[in-house]
Amino acid sequence: MPADDTRFTTRHRRSLLIAVVAIAVLVVAAVTVLAVGVPSHRDAGPSPSPTEPSAGASERPAGWSPHRPGIHITPGENWMNDPQKPFLLDGVWHYYYLYNADYPDGNGTAWFHATSTDLVHWQDQGVAIEKYANGLGDIWTGTAVVDEHGTAGFGAGAVIAIVTQQVDGVQRQSLFFSRDGGYSFESYDGNPVMDNPGVADWRDPRVFWDETAGHWVMALAEHDRIGFYTSPDLREWTYVSDFTTTGLGVLECPDLFPLSVDGDADDVRWVLVAGANGGAEGMTTGTAYWVGQWDGERFTADGTGHQWLDHGPDYYAAVTWDDPRLEGGDRLASRYGIGWMNNWAYADRLPGEDWHGGSDTLVRTISLRANGAGATLHSTPAAELDALAGERRPLADGRVDGDTAFEVDVPASGAYRLRLTASEAVADTGELRVKVLTGDGTFATVGYDFAAEVAFVTRDADAVADGMPEAYREVRTARVVPTDGRVDLDIVVDAASVEVFAGDGAVALTMATYGSAGERGLRIEGADGAVSVTDASLTPLSVAPVDRMGRR
Repeated sequence: MPADDTRFTTRHRRSLLIAVVAIAVLVVAAVTVLAVGVPSHRDAGPSPSPTEPSAGASERPAGWSPHRPGIHITPGENWMNDPQKPFLLDGVWHYYYLYNADYPDGNGTAWFHATSTDLVHWQDQGVAIEKYANGLGDIWTGTAVVDEHGTAGFGAGAVIAIVTQQVDGVQRQSLFFSRDGGYSFESYDGNPVMDNPGVADWRDPRVFWDETAGHWVMALAEHDRIGFYTSPDLREWTYVSDFTTTGLGVLECPDLFPLSVDGDADDVRWVLVAGANGGAEGMTTGTAYWVGQWDGERFTADGTGHQWLDHGPDYYAAVTWDDPRLEGGDRLASRYGIGWMNNWAYADRLPGEDWHGGSDTLVRTISLRANGAGATLHSTPAAELDALAGERRPLADGRVDGDTAFEVDVPASGAYRLRLTASEAVADTGELRVKVLTGDGTFATVGYDFAAEVAFVTRDADAVADGMPEAYREVRTARVVPTDGRVDLDIVVDAASVEVFAGDGAVALTMATYGSAGERGLRIEGADGAVSVTDASLTPLSVAPVDRMGRR
């Protein structure tokens, strides 16, 4: 992993737009016991015992790149990175992400717009906020909100975007307004609404209306702290407090929101989220969070320290949002979430053809649940994913070890969902490995190590691993304590990614992974002792192409 300063210097050469290629067929990477340092195994393993074949999903569109994900958001071409928090207006979700139409020859990002009525099927709407249009530079991360009461002076229901712009290395916050529902924006004449006070890292405003306090709130990433500001009108902002961190590098992409614990409307906590560097903890860059309270001006953590929303290598710049159609306690019980499935440590090293910058994750449901020390966020695929689900096919129960494995047929589209329960047949020895295969023998591995009590993902045997930085090849782990000796895994696979949810969503691990255009497969194996696999099923997922409106 690169040093912290190197990582974030690279991250914010958005004007130079480093690339990332996300794509590639599904695949690959293997490891065995990660935490104890056993070397990875790249052998094909023992002859498998077949299980019941799964039904095929819909076909991929003719002429599609084999690297194009079937169920994840990608641009038609050029470059994408940070997602922006969606809002709902007249039954339509409006979503934006950073986009460079001039990649690889030109610099800077704009806001690209996509819409959806179900958070699964998306339609491109083109660039909504142009870069370099107002003399203050390109457009970075921010927040778009519906100003229902017209507090900003552009009319009730106007869509207001508060975003970071940078020019000559100086980061400022600007306001853009839309009177057509978020499809196009104009720059406010009084920009910037927040001028830089002389701070190098001063970006990514997250804005929301605090109903209890009766004002707008902004959380702003300021190097190793999150600054909080309030405003009556989205134009004049007053600093009120900050939250300082240690050991997490330069913070980015903050978020602040309430959630009820276990759905109890009488027990509401606030969650502060930020993009952070976990290198000091043996992790990579990711999304950290704190649970605590918010009094309208100040966030106070509960003292349990930071936690990680995802333990994989490729979950960054995450945003969350609630559903305004829900009422009362239901609206506080859960939120949606989405992240950028990429990592700046190797963003410019991944292969690519049609586009660069990777993809977004699936939309997830995020909830807050009590544990012995306080409360933790849980993540699961949003229920909306079921709209793409084919017939769920059960797989035969079985036992795997070093001599026995199960081969599972997967749909030709490469998009599917595998769910299973693993339990150790011999105490404290077994390791489950689920290998996501491609036709050239490369693979990625999802697993659970009962001895170490960790779920893991790795891609050290995928098609590009040998040419990638060490950070790409490292095993990523997360502690999951078995319940009655059993661990549930929910694994969603697409043409360039694996997303794992373990322990009923207590842990998530997100990993982009790349392979050849060969035939896909799946093998369930054991190592270091026998593991029983029960309640397993495979569900094909239909390809959901983004409607490009004539774009590629």
